[in-house]
Amino acid sequence: MNDSKVSRVTIRPRKRLFIGLLSLVAVLIVVTAGLALWVPSGGLLSLHPLLPIILTSVVVILTVLLMGGLLLLILTLLTGRDLFFSQTLRQIVIRYLFPAIIAFGRLLGIRRDTLQQSFIALNNQLVQAKKLRVPASRTLLLLPHCIQLFDCDIRITGEVDKCRRCGRCAVNELTGLAAARGIDIAVASGGTLARKIIVERRPQLIIAVACERDLTSGIRDAYPLPVIGVLNQRPHGPCINTRVVLAELEATLDEYLL
Repeated sequence: MNDSKVSRVTIRPRKRLFIGLLSLVAVLIVVTAGLALWVPSGGLLSLHPLLPIILTSVVVILTVLLMGGLLLLILTLLTGRDLFFSQTLRQIVIRYLFPAIIAFGRLLGIRRDTLQQSFIALNNQLVQAKKLRVPASRTLLLLPHCIQLFDCDIRITGEVDKCRRCGRCAVNELTGLAAARGIDIAVASGGTLARKIIVERRPQLIIAVACERDLTSGIRDAYPLPVIGVLNQRPHGPCINTRVVLAELEATLDEYLL
């Protein structure tokens, strides 16, 4: 497949995959809790007549919270509105559910990249539901180092102003876009440098371009800052001369910038 054909391929992550796995995990937890409650009930009763009642109450409360949270998450995605506790839901999904869903999905034979794409799509919609409008001056466009031509003799990681704007890679267009929009732009080589840039520049919104692995780790590291993930394109394979669909990036900026 030639470069021109690859460059036109746009990944459409399916957030419903993540939701489906989450629903399956919730059902398994409820069933397991029910069995754990039913099996020792006789022994608990012999210890104290109130123990089965207490344990049942705890399991019922946890089940209601679990199912209620899942329903609220699904309603937020379906309506596109910032419903009650959506920020808390995003925190739970990012901090706790993501590792569990990745592990569970791998047991089912689902590719890690596919699961990560679904997570990114889910995160993007939860951020979108907040209807954010952020000043351009408080928005950071964060790019991976592989967006630069690999054999360029100027390293722009951490210092994008060094770019000579020769037009051989996507950095020329992206720096021009950032200048025209009045947004901050940075190139990071990994999570450590990305975190340092975020701490120094203190943005209100991050538009991050990267692969599945870097985006998922970046979204989790940057929390509670809102991060919109844009998947890069890899016509030459991972981590070398990657690209981004400029129209998609501009549409994202249109949606969030004041």
